[in-house]
Amino acid sequence: MKRKNVVDILLAISPLAVLILFLFVSISIFHNDTLAGASQVSLLFAAAYCVTIGIAHFKVKWQAVEDRIGYNIGKIASCILILMFIGALSGVWMLSGTVPLLIYYGLQVINPTYFLVSACLICALVSVLTGSSWTTIATIGVALMGIGSAQGFSGGMVAGAIISGAYFGDKISPLSDTTVMASSITDTPLFVHIRYMMQTTIPTLAVTLIIFTVLGFTSHVGACDQVQGYISALQGSFNLSPWLLLVPVITFTMIYLKRPALIVLFLATLLGVVFALVFQPDVLIRISGVEGSTFSRLAEGVIRGIYDTTQLDTGNAEANDLVATRGIRGMLDTIWLILCAITFGSCMEACGMIGRITSAIKYLVRNRTQLVAATAFTGVVLNVVSADQYMSILINGSVFKSIYHKMGFENRLLSRSIEDSTTVTSVLIPWNTCGMTQATILNVSTLAYLPYCFFNLLSPLMTVLFAALGINIRRTAKGSDKA
Repeated sequence: MKRKNVVDILLAISPLAVLILFLFVSISIFHNDTLAGASQVSLLFAAAYCVTIGIAHFKVKWQAVEDRIGYNIGKIASCILILMFIGALSGVWMLSGTVPLLIYYGLQVINPTYFLVSACLICALVSVLTGSSWTTIATIGVALMGIGSAQGFSGGMVAGAIISGAYFGDKISPLSDTTVMASSITDTPLFVHIRYMMQTTIPTLAVTLIIFTVLGFTSHVGACDQVQGYISALQGSFNLSPWLLLVPVITFTMIYLKRPALIVLFLATLLGVVFALVFQPDVLIRISGVEGSTFSRLAEGVIRGIYDTTQLDTGNAEANDLVATRGIRGMLDTIWLILCAITFGSCMEACGMIGRITSAIKYLVRNRTQLVAATAFTGVVLNVVSADQYMSILINGSVFKSIYHKMGFENRLLSRSIEDSTTVTSVLIPWNTCGMTQATILNVSTLAYLPYCFFNLLSPLMTVLFAALGINIRRTAKGSDKA
């Protein structure tokens, strides 16, 4: 390779190094609050450095950079709307009693003999419904840690079961911001991405559940007082009518019928509002925070549930956190992060840096197995060096998108490979924002729970295995399809 090409590649990589440096400083200062603004600032400074190099060395025109930023932000407009609807939906589904009902039913199935597999399944269910592994772990996960400890399980084992289930839901839920981000970055329709990802995710979860079932036979039977506390709190705070099951049934039917994501989320939010008014008027009045007629208080409760953070006193401190909602307001940090991330990626693209990086990778990748393995490996490495899963998803998608296109593979293969590696391994890195957060919440070190996060460890291997076997991998262009 010519010296000039080597210099160009090193300069093309340098904005990533600058970003990593800024993120390291931000995380060391702000810790778990990094996503509230420090990460976004880091992206903007790294973008400024990128543009400086692009103009000074690669002779890029500023107008080209500005046009690319505007074009790429325009492409994710629907993603931003989806995230806003996700915030609204999660709020009204909680206040309508839909999510509390499903959590209530889930808690009923806990059996001390099968505690680990039950914990994994319950966290998977809650995470699918909420779209957030962090919320799941910080609420029901904390209660399950106490139960597991009382039954004689090691903290690392219980945390592994909780995290495995929580990241299953985070990975495949249409309410998950990482799921939306991975599909948007790769230009893959949301539900196409989810359906394709299920092909590797379900087998991975099945293997994980088998392992936890086997481990569960070594458990010591103990009391489940915390579970009963959750059940009592939910029963006392919500009208847990079986009719509320219609909300997820209708929603998942629309998803199965392949209706557009925005329409599904809007109608699901509307369903939640209707059922909240019918079944939980007392809850809406309690969170309204205003005086006046019943109508005005109900209207205030609905609107707050859609856009604002809400807190309901159930008489149980842990249950209060479980039923707290974020609304659209809770998605603003993620939306801001995505806008800054797209700005950074656009600068890298406009300055030709992504093209130079992909050319170097393309030189090393020869077939589909190597391509998917390279994607998975890069995702893990980016989680290590960037310390943030959002950055890793963005960079991984930007680097490999054109490579998949040139080699004739569908975008959904890229989006699945990213989720199977980048999303799930972030929690395994001690200095990653996910790893730091979950270790702090569960009071278990990252290295203690890492060996038991079977779902997270197996997912990258499963995606490479499917690529090697060529299972449902289609080409979009003529060419060799060697494994």
